[in-house]
Amino acid sequence: MARFAATYAPLAILALLWELVSRSGVVSQYALPPLSTILAAWGDLLADPDYYRNIVASVLRGLAGLSAALVLGIALGTSMATWRSVNLTIGPIVQLFYPLPKSALIPLTIIWFGIGDSSKVFLIFLGCFLPISTATFNGVRGVERTLIWSAASLGANGWARLRDVAVMAAIPDILAGVRTALALTFVLLVSSELLISNEGIGFLIRIYGDGSQYPKMFACTFTVMLLGFLADRCFRRLSGHLLRWRT
Repeated sequence: MARFAATYAPLAILALLWELVSRSGVVSQYALPPLSTILAAWGDLLADPDYYRNIVASVLRGLAGLSAALVLGIALGTSMATWRSVNLTIGPIVQLFYPLPKSALIPLTIIWFGIGDSSKVFLIFLGCFLPISTATFNGVRGVERTLIWSAASLGANGWARLRDVAVMAAIPDILAGVRTALALTFVLLVSSELLISNEGIGFLIRIYGDGSQYPKMFACTFTVMLLGFLADRCFRRLSGHLLRWRT
């Protein structure tokens, strides 16, 4: 209980300050609705079936882009760390695109893939692919060579050494990259849906904002925060399970 209180007490204090600042008139309630008003609007959204339909649309887009990035990112990162020719060919391209703000590519993805799901999925894939592939590359390259040599001395072939030793030893680095990609998924998802979309949680934020329904707009923003928080908590539990051998 003490740990729970220490973790979430700052959030309770922030919520109280939000309510007091808005109610006191220090900030216009039009610009910053009271938290109680936002929660009431959130309750109205929970009774609207369209709210859940838009959440499902966003979650499916995020899962599609992140899953593709996970598979291809680990494969590319492992290949770059294993074969020098792949690293010399692909490495500079990855380094070139890594610092680029992926949201800057939204207009280009719309030109390439249109305004449907494909443009959002591709943008999420591109944004998540780079940190996952880079983390995998660093993790596999950082594996102690004695582990590889020990596996070879026990008769493991090249594929077994790569799969059972190098990749497994690099899991902590890979998981760190995936956690970064998980956060980027929500950023890129909402950014792309805010710009142009006909469904999704970002679409709701834009529609309610344009219609001056700010309590519902904030409620949708809180929905994104809650989804991101729950996704991160679940991922931390999964990481702890996968890394239980370290303890």
